[in-house]
Amino acid sequence: MADTQAQANKAFDSFLRDFGAKYPKAVAVLEKDRQSLLAFYGFPAEHWLHIRTTNPIESTFATIRHRTTRTKNCVSRHTLLGLVFQLTLAAEKGWRRIGGFKRLPEVIDGVRFQDGMAVITEPEKTEETPQMAA
Repeated sequence: MADTQAQANKAFDSFLRDFGAKYPKAVAVLEKDRQSLLAFYGFPAEHWLHIRTTNPIESTFATIRHRTTRTKNCVSRHTLLGLVFQLTLAAEKGWRRIGGFKRLPEVIDGVRFQDGMAVITEPEKTEETPQMAA
């Protein structure tokens, strides 16, 4: 994985050039989605691992899905909901906290990130006209 978005774009272009002739349809799909694939560079570096994770919802509920498919048509709806709730509580013990969770307020407040680092912009200086005392 590249450290900066510029390096990632260079590697992406290299990939497109190397495999474009061999796999044109796949390359076209990747080229179309380039912005989405590299969007994680606009977030804190601590969050990159979680953002790049594929289908976190599916992996979160895999335990529940495996258990409920085996009990299909064996229990009432209320019993099944209780089972799902208890399975979720048990699965929750193995979940990891998001890396860099202390940076979430910055993301929510709209702080801009570039290559995983916060971009601090100084407010523009405006010429203030002196007010005349009345």
